[in-house]
Amino acid sequence: MSAALYALRENKKVLILEKEAFGGQIATSPRLENYPSIKSLSGIEFSNNLFEQISDLGAEFELEEVQTIENKDDIFTVKTNYHTYETKKVIIATGVKHKHLGSINEDKFLGKGISYCATCDGPFYKDKNVVVIGDANSALQYAILLSAYCTKVHICTLFDRWFADEYLIKKINEISNITYEHNLSLISFNGNEKLTSLLFKNTITNEEKTIECDGCFVAIGQIPDNEKFSNLVELKNGFIITDQNMETKTSGLYAVGDCRDKDVRQVVTAISDGAIASVHIVKNIK
Repeated sequence: MSAALYALRENKKVLILEKEAFGGQIATSPRLENYPSIKSLSGIEFSNNLFEQISDLGAEFELEEVQTIENKDDIFTVKTNYHTYETKKVIIATGVKHKHLGSINEDKFLGKGISYCATCDGPFYKDKNVVVIGDANSALQYAILLSAYCTKVHICTLFDRWFADEYLIKKINEISNITYEHNLSLISFNGNEKLTSLLFKNTITNEEKTIECDGCFVAIGQIPDNEKFSNLVELKNGFIITDQNMETKTSGLYAVGDCRDKDVRQVVTAISDGAIASVHIVKNIK
């Protein structure tokens, strides 16, 4: 949407293809608190504001999933699950998807006690006991959000320390219904029709431990989903390689945001990527 904003302001026609919900990861974030000039705002508010901004400028939207991108004679053909489009320039902004644990019964209880989005599913666990698996910012943000709904929130981490910002670590220690335990490796999700408990192994003592719960929120990171574009882009560990203008190895094809190979993945850098790509496109489009 940031890329669209800059292109629209230069009177270019923009179509955004989205397979799920506009806004990407930030739309599911409980709070946005590290964006310059914004002290605190929910992710969905931030996304909705940007959506309204580009809508007013004339952006077109379609809820479709892109299947392939082909390039011939400087024209791109974008095929979705519904339609085919032709365009002079394409910006890939597919972000990343939630990483799964790969533990026993994970697929079985998906949507039946297992969730990867506390913002989406947290309210369903009001007055319940839940477990959060993860040790970085997302896991702690999930726990803080869930503490407002749930009777108890127990965080389980694989390692013996946090990989989160200090202010989040301090905050979870101040909330009475949040507890945590380190050095736990998940063996399996257990239950019948729905999730009722988790079986862990302590990585130090090798002892097994069962934790009963009504739900589990997994927050162990994200992975890219760019293989469908590998005919036109170069990938590094699944991420798209671009130059400083966000252009891929294929002229006219750009990648922005978390889907591209870079060191810092934050809202502010994603917006910067989108702006850079659009400015470069407008400057060079014929």
